[in-house]
Amino acid sequence: MSTYRPGRFQILPTVVKNLIIINTLMALLQFVVANFGINLADYLGLHYWRSPLYKPWQLITHMFMHGSALSVNVTITHLFFNMFALWMFGSVLENIWGSKKFLIFYLACGFGAALLHLGVLGYQYHLFQSAFVQYQQNPTLDQYLLFIQQNDIDHIGAFKNLLTFWEKNPTCSNCSFESIALIQQYYGMMIDEATVGASGAVFGVLFAFGYLFPNTLLYIYFLVPVKAKYVIGVYILIELWAGIRNSAGDNVAHFAHLGGMLVAFVLLRIWKRREQRNRLF
Repeated sequence: MSTYRPGRFQILPTVVKNLIIINTLMALLQFVVANFGINLADYLGLHYWRSPLYKPWQLITHMFMHGSALSVNVTITHLFFNMFALWMFGSVLENIWGSKKFLIFYLACGFGAALLHLGVLGYQYHLFQSAFVQYQQNPTLDQYLLFIQQNDIDHIGAFKNLLTFWEKNPTCSNCSFESIALIQQYYGMMIDEATVGASGAVFGVLFAFGYLFPNTLLYIYFLVPVKAKYVIGVYILIELWAGIRNSAGDNVAHFAHLGGMLVAFVLLRIWKRREQRNRLF
């Protein structure tokens, strides 16, 4: 394993500095163009490949977008924590590897995170569509209730309101047609939703730090010392649990975080074997 001596490194190396600048400028830009009725996330955020908004370049550009033009607080919080982690752990890696290798690693982790995220979305949307096809064959009140509960959308106002009305008017002749139209509309909105943020790449950076410096102490809330390897292990378990649970209202792309870590692990293993091979020769 590598040995980390903080005094030997630049505090803000080139790539980390430029990434922070670019991400900050992009966050500001989305508010500027929003004044002209343009949602920058529609063009640069990552969309499901069956969405009409999907473009191949979004596999890269999504990691330079943060928050939403609808909320300054959300954007600042999302941007700050990602950039703080990038600076804290990425600076160490860039000083060790050099700017070129670090940039390749960072982009590869973000790209891999996007691919895994899209794969999980594809699976989830396939299940949703299959259940919807079955529901259309028998669109009764009981089946409607079962569908919205199983897909965890019974808390959404439009679905909840229709359910309440249908239960009060069980002989409603139009309710089944309205439910089908409502589900179709929801599916369209769902696949058009953008995923933004550098979290996948940053989680890859975080994993690499823990992999290379497993016994380095990280201070939780600046008070509690915990070894990096344990912090990373807990992060992995939390992200895996949250991703599988997929609870209502959770808009965090947990499998993207895991994807970034997975790519980081693969790259680190490849580079380590290459270094060992070079030593032999």
